[in-house]
Amino acid sequence: MLSENLNVAAKQIRLYTLKELQALGFGHFGGSLSIVEALAVIYGKHLTVDLDKTGDLNRDYFVLSKGHGGPALYATLFLKGFFAEQELYTLNQNGTRLPSHPDRNLTPGVEMTTGSLGQGISVAAGIAFGNVLAGRKNYTYAIVGDGELNEGQCWEAFQFIGHHRLDRMIVFIDDNKKQLDGLTADIIDPLDLEAKMTAFGFEALKVDGGSTQAIDEAIQMAKRSSGKPYAIVLDTVKGQGVTHIEEKADNHHLRPNDADKQAIEDAILMLENDLEGVAQ
Repeated sequence: MLSENLNVAAKQIRLYTLKELQALGFGHFGGSLSIVEALAVIYGKHLTVDLDKTGDLNRDYFVLSKGHGGPALYATLFLKGFFAEQELYTLNQNGTRLPSHPDRNLTPGVEMTTGSLGQGISVAAGIAFGNVLAGRKNYTYAIVGDGELNEGQCWEAFQFIGHHRLDRMIVFIDDNKKQLDGLTADIIDPLDLEAKMTAFGFEALKVDGGSTQAIDEAIQMAKRSSGKPYAIVLDTVKGQGVTHIEEKADNHHLRPNDADKQAIEDAILMLENDLEGVAQ
């Protein structure tokens, strides 16, 4: 069960993200680990989601637009009771309900199939707009990647969201400074994301994406705001929470060598010991 203590929840999500990727033997470590704290706060405190009422039109919606972060979302959904732990270890294998990128037709709790970068945020915008037209007061949360913002479709979606003043939409930008091909600053410099989102009609705030407290406070601020959508720029590190992976240049998708495997095993053991201490 996902802990109500947000720091503990983050440790739980990080642990099971590592364990499922370790079981597979390769995968998207970097961009999964960098959104762990955000997922802990969203699912641990703010998202109204009921396992028995997934079709309730008044539920909150969450869209992981950067679909390669799927392993972290799967770990979160497991901890929220959407499927059993053993299913985590079928990640990206034949017959699984947990493909490399989330699929709404396969995975319980997934609202939108993502992986084609840029498309998730467009659908999230449509969900939020549809809820406004229907007079509903639920929230739509979405996480986009900083590399994903190379896609022009993201900015079309942001323009739509800002124009329609969708103030019950909260967009998180995972600013982990890297993408598949290298540093975002070297490939297409994103410049000042907070200023850009403000220019697109959002209230915007940059926070420490490794701090559950900072993320929680930003969401609370967003919910007190009205008249504009809210963008929370998460200052994160790719591979966040596992120093060995953070320090690797090519940490978007790993096929771990022996040193990587040992570091992952050490991180898993440390998290298990930490969580065991909490339980006691």
